[in-house]
Amino acid sequence: MWCIGALTQEYRSRMYALLELYARPLSHAEPVICIDEKSLQLIAHSRAPLPMDSHSPEKVDYEYVRNGTTNLFVAVEPKAGQRVVSVTDHRGKTDFVAFIGDLLTNAYTKARRIHLVLDNLNIHFRKSFDDVLGKRAATKLLRRVQFHYTPKHASWLNMAEIEIGILSRQCLDQRIATRQLLQSDVAAWQHARNAAQRTIEWRFTRQDADRKLGRHYVPKLAC
Repeated sequence: MWCIGALTQEYRSRMYALLELYARPLSHAEPVICIDEKSLQLIAHSRAPLPMDSHSPEKVDYEYVRNGTTNLFVAVEPKAGQRVVSVTDHRGKTDFVAFIGDLLTNAYTKARRIHLVLDNLNIHFRKSFDDVLGKRAATKLLRRVQFHYTPKHASWLNMAEIEIGILSRQCLDQRIATRQLLQSDVAAWQHARNAAQRTIEWRFTRQDADRKLGRHYVPKLAC
């Protein structure tokens, strides 16, 4: 079982809302987009690797050079098989607001309403937009957005974590020395997966939740 917090009424309410959202059919008018971020250590070789040949794989020295850290914002529309990945130097509210702004004004200009699924990181809330843009500009940017938050300690309900796991295995599981190289590798990975329309099939339903987690539910207190 997952390491999760108490399954209170609030937890269940948020979980049910997300599971019902995930059960909706694909809609280009109202896309469901899951968002998360990942920090990454940039690592360079201390010595040039020995190239592979017909008898042995590439050989890499166990020593390496740390080149600082960077951040990746990942947005995935699971049923459409589309994703956007952005590499930034930091993971602050300014970076997050800029990422969401680019997403709304470039990738989803024609959507009537946009459902954003997020965890409870402090930069993910409306206050970040008000602080960075001002309330009037924030309201204008977010007029088509509906935020959906996972329960606390339930990031497993955010499908962006699945996409980040795939990104890590297929693209990031190597030494990447610079932000430029990282951007190039990530862009190629994103293009290939979008071209192939790699979707995420979410099978966990409200009924599954009640069956598997029901005995852990905290009863609602009587008034």
